[in-house]
Amino acid sequence: MSTVTLRNIRKQYTDFDVIKGIDLDINDREFVVFVGPSGCGKSTLLRMIAGLEEITSGDLFIDGERMNDVPPDKRGLAMVFQTYALYPHMTVAENMAFSLRLAGLSKAKRYERARDVARILQLEPYLERKPKELSGGQRQRVAIGRALVRNPKVFLFDEPLSNLDAALRVQMRIELSSLHDSLQSTMIYVTHDQVEAMTLADKIVVLQGGIIEQVGSPLELYHRPRNLFVAGFIGSPRMNFLPVTVTAVGEVATRVELPGGEVITLPLQPGRIAVGDRATLGIRPEHLTLDHTRATMQGEVIVVERLGGETFVYAKLAGGDTIVVQTEGDRLIRTHEQIPIYVDGDRCHLFNTQGEAIPKAELHPLMHS
Repeated sequence: MSTVTLRNIRKQYTDFDVIKGIDLDINDREFVVFVGPSGCGKSTLLRMIAGLEEITSGDLFIDGERMNDVPPDKRGLAMVFQTYALYPHMTVAENMAFSLRLAGLSKAKRYERARDVARILQLEPYLERKPKELSGGQRQRVAIGRALVRNPKVFLFDEPLSNLDAALRVQMRIELSSLHDSLQSTMIYVTHDQVEAMTLADKIVVLQGGIIEQVGSPLELYHRPRNLFVAGFIGSPRMNFLPVTVTAVGEVATRVELPGGEVITLPLQPGRIAVGDRATLGIRPEHLTLDHTRATMQGEVIVVERLGGETFVYAKLAGGDTIVVQTEGDRLIRTHEQIPIYVDGDRCHLFNTQGEAIPKAELHPLMHS
């Protein structure tokens, strides 16, 4: 069992609140990712779990035991930092075994453990090399190996891939996911990159301004964001947002008017929004269609981003709003072309003036006018 429980955790520096009351349950063997913009408190929260930052108030439990006053080296955790922080004069084997040396293990036992970990991380050919002889990805694996040799209850990762180039980040994400699957350990991972969060996590914790905006699986956050912030942060490119006005509300559906005057119907639960209310319509680029026969609105192409298998078309609408449409990679579209855009109300989200998502209705029969 390796569970982590946070109850009303707060962190304050003089008069500034960094963490504003976090409640969170991290289950045994979960891969949990803290994600959010710079300054949201995700690294501070991770350091509080590690014992590197003092908890101002609240309670931290690991496997049910209160850890607020337990020193970092007694918490049964291992942390991998953004910088590799390897000893340049030591070999890979010596770097990985160093913590075991401090713990008093014999040389034979600590090097046996280092070799076992090197086998898992595919570092066996490099055990006698110095860090300067390794690539960035190999150095990061050594840093992970240094944590792994300690056989911790929980692994903590603080933006470990941010110093790597794009190709290495992709490779290391695959390796980290495989490592979690093979070790079946609890892992807590901090990143500002929502792609990393979506690809690695069992559970994502979205933070902003020291509070949790939403907790859920990657697909739950993607398809059912709780508010505008989560909807805009999760997904690349981000969700499209358009200002709308509510024109009719029924038992299981709502009509809204788009900036160009077009009206669409959304399957929404009643009682959450009223006729005449201003709101924000959200729809993801892949849920828009270029379709002459069903066009909801027109847009002028301003940028075409071709990625091979798919193309992202940035278009300006009549009201001045910009919208992104995902379409086939080989579709011929030119800048300044007028394109027809179909908006499927069933795929849309609606957010009230407070930025809260209006829950969707389960069924979508004919709406009562």
